[in-house]
Amino acid sequence: MAGSGGYLIVNFPSQRVFDKLTSGPPKDPHAPPKPKNPNAPDPMQQLHDLARQLSLVLDLRVAGKTHVTFGTGRSPKITINAVFGKIGSFFRKD
Repeated sequence: MAGSGGYLIVNFPSQRVFDKLTSGPPKDPHAPPKPKNPNAPDPMQQLHDLARQLSLVLDLRVAGKTHVTFGTGRSPKITINAVFGKIGSFFRKD
């Protein structure tokens, strides 16, 4: 983690660590799926809006490569590194 002024960089060592931390609480495999609320706010947009209100730029990185930037523009910026990292995580063995 590094920061200067209104810019904060959070670097995760690997895609596996990033996925583990951003996946949320563990889910019960026997529980029925919850219906999605179409009016529920997007958590990424909420974080982006909060960063903008605080005049903060939050740069989330995996292995030194930017994956998502919050606080600039109208919506979070998701990079191609994030897309390739997520696709690659489907093929890894746990």
